[in-house]
Amino acid sequence: MQHSTASDIPPSQALPGQAPSRTIAARLDALPLTSLHMAILVLCTLGLSADIGEVALSNTFSVLFLAPPYHASHGEVSLLLGSIFAGGAIGAPAFGWWADQRGRRATLQIALAVLVASSLAVAASPNIAAMTAFRFVSGLALGAYPPLTAAYLSDVLPPRRRGLLMMLCAAFAFLGAPALIFLIRWLTPLAPFGIEGWRWALIAGAGIAAATFLLFFLVPESPRWLAALGRQAKADDNCTRFETAARQSQLQLSEPQPDPAPQPKTAPDLMASNRTGRVVLLCALYALAPWASVGFPLLSATVLVHKGFHTSDSLLFAALSMFGPTIGITIAALFIDRIERRIALMLCAIGMAAFGLIFAVSSDLSALIGFGNIFNLASAIYSAILALYGAELFPTSWRATATAGAWGIGRIVSAFVPIVLLPLLTGQGVLAMFGVIASALVVSAFVLLAGPPGLARRPVE
Repeated sequence: MQHSTASDIPPSQALPGQAPSRTIAARLDALPLTSLHMAILVLCTLGLSADIGEVALSNTFSVLFLAPPYHASHGEVSLLLGSIFAGGAIGAPAFGWWADQRGRRATLQIALAVLVASSLAVAASPNIAAMTAFRFVSGLALGAYPPLTAAYLSDVLPPRRRGLLMMLCAAFAFLGAPALIFLIRWLTPLAPFGIEGWRWALIAGAGIAAATFLLFFLVPESPRWLAALGRQAKADDNCTRFETAARQSQLQLSEPQPDPAPQPKTAPDLMASNRTGRVVLLCALYALAPWASVGFPLLSATVLVHKGFHTSDSLLFAALSMFGPTIGITIAALFIDRIERRIALMLCAIGMAAFGLIFAVSSDLSALIGFGNIFNLASAIYSAILALYGAELFPTSWRATATAGAWGIGRIVSAFVPIVLLPLLTGQGVLAMFGVIASALVVSAFVLLAGPPGLARRPVE
């Protein structure tokens, strides 16, 4: 009689070329890309598009509420813009810890449910004070969703396609930003049923999040996470769903490709190879990133108003500049596994610093739109690669906790970004504001020198 261990695969469920003794992780890593992988990718993209669109609404809020007929004070607007990031500072680590305890898919659904309820509450808010409170609640979910998505996708995607597919997820998700901004621009003069355009955008975002919440019931929990917690029977069942999808697609499973020979570790690599070092590294990167990735898109339209352009021109810029991320990340996805994650991040940081300063001194609308798109392009690539890089740094059992905790540090800093940059813009001018952004980017490039190269085309732990 053949004896099996808790991690063995039942022979009746093994596919051709698959040894019964292989672990859940090995079985997942051997899979080709299946229809189930693609379904999970599409759902993560839909939810992330609602997340990014909701954050991008802050860009329009900074323009709308400073202008007639609202005439809100700079203090009120700063609190409104910062509230969503304050919520993320709490929500990201809390949801990340819960995802490592209770599951990636289930936690993503909870985050989406919170987003639906809070977005509808913001849409129904009678004043800016109520909006600020409910945007804080939205931030609890919005801050958690991106790192949870990265953790879930890192768990289930085939290693050789992980970089490409996670980048494409981010690329298409960024379309949520221009979609909601254009919706506001279109509906603002119409105000259907007497409801303002920005309120309709929030309702639309809630609708996308609600649909994604329901569709997530159709896909399995991460088998890799289940196995890491010792829930072998459930892990085997969920892994079999992926294998069945491969069988139904008439795709043959192949043995995992051997990992590349390990490269000699440099002194910085050794420093970052331990748990504490990697957590500190990722926290530092996420603390520096918001000055560019949040500060620029949040206040770039306001910069145009400061330069004397009309509010409608600023909203047009805000919408058009949002197409840069989708184009840039899609192109970067084709090359992401051919270059070290660390090197790619450093190149993006230096590029953003240069183009941000060029944007600051430009005065022509076409040039501003062009350089704004380039900056947003590089910023989006940086954010997408950073999420991928961070997810690869940690083992499955605490991947969500570590990455979401670092993301939470970024949300804390993000809450202060508009509070610091908006008064600096109005008091000292555009160049002073972009000097702060450029400085943070240069420091990020130096911090990355202490990091490991990443796991391009290699299995996660």
